[in-house]
Amino acid sequence: MKYIFVTGGVISSVGKGLTAAAIGALLESRGFRVTHQKFDPYLNVDPGRMNPLQHGEVYVLKDGGETDLDLGHYERFTNTDLTRKNSMTSGQLYMSVLEKERNGVYGGHTVQVIPHITDEIKHRIELNSHDSDVLITEIGGTTGDIEGLPFLEAIREFALERPVGDVIFIHVTLVPFIKAAGEMKTKPTQQSVAKLREIGITPNIIICRCEHSMNTELRRKISLFCNVPFEGVIEEKDVEHSIYELPLVLQREGLDQLICKLLNMEDRPSDMSKWQDVVRSIVAPHSSVRIGLVGKYVKLNDAYKSITEALYHGCIANDSRMELVKIDSEEIERNGTGVLEDLDAILVPGGYGVHGTEGKILAAQYAREHNIPFLGLCLGMQMAVVEYARNVAGLKDANSTEFYSDLKYPVIILLDKDFKPIARVDKKYDHNHSSDSCSPKDGTLRLGTYDCVLKDGSKAKSLYKQDVIHERHRHSYEVNPDYLAQLEKDGNFIVSGISPNGKLVELIELKDHPFFMACQFHPEYQSKPHNPHPLFKAFVSAALSNKKK
Repeated sequence: MKYIFVTGGVISSVGKGLTAAAIGALLESRGFRVTHQKFDPYLNVDPGRMNPLQHGEVYVLKDGGETDLDLGHYERFTNTDLTRKNSMTSGQLYMSVLEKERNGVYGGHTVQVIPHITDEIKHRIELNSHDSDVLITEIGGTTGDIEGLPFLEAIREFALERPVGDVIFIHVTLVPFIKAAGEMKTKPTQQSVAKLREIGITPNIIICRCEHSMNTELRRKISLFCNVPFEGVIEEKDVEHSIYELPLVLQREGLDQLICKLLNMEDRPSDMSKWQDVVRSIVAPHSSVRIGLVGKYVKLNDAYKSITEALYHGCIANDSRMELVKIDSEEIERNGTGVLEDLDAILVPGGYGVHGTEGKILAAQYAREHNIPFLGLCLGMQMAVVEYARNVAGLKDANSTEFYSDLKYPVIILLDKDFKPIARVDKKYDHNHSSDSCSPKDGTLRLGTYDCVLKDGSKAKSLYKQDVIHERHRHSYEVNPDYLAQLEKDGNFIVSGISPNGKLVELIELKDHPFFMACQFHPEYQSKPHNPHPLFKAFVSAALSNKKK
């Protein structure tokens, strides 16, 4: 087993996650089995209750683990399927140690950061040291952050305890271009590496994020002052077209060959053909498409990271370029649906809380009435159901009990473990409050992978070409089964995917519409650039067909 630890310096969001993912792709291209893990220094137990506007999206793993969005990069760039054990926060770490202390595991000894916290971190590394050739571990945060010190100490100790040639450290830093001086500066990188060396870690490789190409003199300077061989100074210039260029960029720098050399791994031939095909489709597409994303958190790019990437995957499969128009659903509530004009397709994503939901409903109505391709995800599906109930099925004022406890037509509700409706009287979710975290007080939160049975003759089944699919969920509210007969009465509204017990609606579509589909699950979590999810592939294809009309 070989170990790669990826740290970051100078600034946050320097690109550690994408770099770690690209390293995994490079090693997979040489036939090595790779897995990833992420250590996040924040004290939240997991990102599940963190506001997307502050932290970005919550990425859900197949076993229901709620994790940082970087784990999405890992899964998109590699063939690995991660679980909750591949992600750890300081909150989980300290909770585990304190529970052990309360249960007498430490026998009354004084519990300290060293060795108890650091030993717990090393134990987590050992847990993931199976069934692969290389474990790539990203340390969140920036070198020098107080909360990250226990993780750096733990990986220093871990490397000391392993044989030489089993562990390497890769440090990702920023080499900024100072416009006024007209030159790139290495001092931030030098100081970041110096801070890392104070802790006892000397990086084997320094990956330099930069806007401009680095000359030989700059590389030699970093090599000299950071105590890294010249070949270990790797340029990671901003990619021109897509993040999926990154594996090819790093391969041209010789990173994969260097890693194999440092870890005493077999220098196998590399097959990067699938990445070359992906980039070729991105660089020179034959068409373009304009897709509107109507959501609550559009002010932060990372809030819908997996969705935007899945859309790009769909575009790659359709040889097209995407113009993504991000639309605040509250703007539609204020100013009407004019902002939806000139779109080739509309996607309404998930979310929590009442604010912006009426805008999502209006977007679904506009797409339905104007025959614009529509894809609704999670809350996006629920709002599409509400719209159809109100404006087609005659259930005026239909809504979700997530937002209002006293409804005449509660078409979206909580169900108990016996699939019976729960009367919702939780003031936290009334119309005067906006909650943006998934923290239900009643019912069951569905997290992780669940089965879905597809209906014969449906568009969904023709797309998936399967009888039963397996998709990841993150929600608690469901379509009320008591209203299905009224919704399906006209024959246009079709429940095309349902849970194996026939109780929970998973997928809906409209028969008399070019493309109107919505799902309770999150298909974006299983889409990859070289293997796009069928719903996103078909959605982009429908958008292209609509554009030609």
